[in-house]
Amino acid sequence: MTVLVTGGGGLVGSHVIEALRAAGEPVRALVRQPGWVGGAEPVVGDVTDPAAWRRAAAGGGGRGIVHAAALVAPRAPFAEFERVNVGGTRLAVETARATGARLVHVSSVAVYGRTAAYAASRGGSAVDEDFPFQHLSERDYYARTKRLAEELVRDEAARGGLSAVAIRPNVIYGERDRLFTSRLIQAVRLGIVPQVGPGTNHLSCVYAGNVAAAIVAALELTGPGFRAYNVTADAAPALTQREFIGAFAEALGVRLRRVPVPLIVAQLGVKVWTRWLRLTRPKRYAGLASAAVWFLVGENPYSAARAQQDLGWAPPFDARAAIRRTVAGF
Repeated sequence: MTVLVTGGGGLVGSHVIEALRAAGEPVRALVRQPGWVGGAEPVVGDVTDPAAWRRAAAGGGGRGIVHAAALVAPRAPFAEFERVNVGGTRLAVETARATGARLVHVSSVAVYGRTAAYAASRGGSAVDEDFPFQHLSERDYYARTKRLAEELVRDEAARGGLSAVAIRPNVIYGERDRLFTSRLIQAVRLGIVPQVGPGTNHLSCVYAGNVAAAIVAALELTGPGFRAYNVTADAAPALTQREFIGAFAEALGVRLRRVPVPLIVAQLGVKVWTRWLRLTRPKRYAGLASAAVWFLVGENPYSAARAQQDLGWAPPFDARAAIRRTVAGF
């Protein structure tokens, strides 16, 4: 039976299609415009358009829906984030109900709160799926709408008649990533990168192919209701900040020079940067600055133990293998 994947041309969606096709699964991809869909049957349309969903679900009886499409771009107004991230999810729920398909909704650890998870980890606590949602900045449109979307899925599942899973990745890297990965590769290619702090911490990121493996596993769950899973680490061994960036340099064939940046200098720089952003850019940019610093210097605070236990998820790629695949893809 067919699996419908939204956002098939994006980072997570494209890796899900690859994983499903490798397993011999028929896949239909709802995409905004014609392009590479990795052997899936393309359906061109917008996730906020009910007619596009009807075309994508034509024939009914689909095995599952993977809703990976989302708006991430920081320049969009809140109304646009809400239209895509919440409105699109509402149509995904309606389609899953109508077809009897399991819904796997790609959420984010941003629902917990940008800095709250790092604060908890500094206190010695791992952030698992029972960690209570914390305050979100009014101007963090992405996190706000991802939380609203996940709450919509949870509430609809509680009404009955819907089987749904939310997958919560942290920062995702991999081939076809136009955000974090492309910027990191550009920086490493210059041959000079800052090393914030001692570089011995483990970055809070995960390879898209490992996220896809968890999503495919979630399609196999049985029973009604709603479940959420952190999917937040590659296969062992975990790489430190220094090793992670060094692995990109090695894959790129770049001899890397590191410029040490003491943590206190980075924190001061963030304060100056935040003040500049408040004067020159929309204020919501500034709220992400401290979270970016903690990403660079903090430990990965998220526990993926529940996904490993319930889904039988074992990340198929360690970070070095994932980085080699990523660089080859670029």
